[in-house]
Amino acid sequence: QVQLVESRGGLVQAGGSLRLSCAASGRTFSRFAMGWFRQAPGKEREFVAGLSWSGGSTYYPDSVEGRFTISRDNAKTTAYLQMNSLKPEDTAVYYCAARAGPGVLGKYDYWGQGTQVTVSS
Repeated sequence: QVQLVESRGGLVQAGGSLRLSCAASGRTFSRFAMGWFRQAPGKEREFVAGLSWSGGSTYYPDSVEGRFTISRDNAKTTAYLQMNSLKPEDTAVYYCAARAGPGVLGKYDYWGQGTQVTVSS
């Protein structure tokens, strides 16, 4: 089992930045690929960032490419999502997730509780 706890999100103005963190406990953090997802009201969940267990591979959809950066600190068993140039359409509940195995694509097995990010125009 892996337990994931996201940091508190918040309210930020458009164009601003916010960094989310995801503290992991349980099984060996370094053996899990990490991902961030988001879900806005009335919309499907969207995969917004993925990072392989080695840190060598990343995934970003076009909607956040160049604005969001995922990273990890295995010593601190924590993953991060740096969000820059935020837009109102980035408003959503953001979830941290982990999947056993090296790759960033595939089924994610463990999920955090979610944290609200609101971007005002």
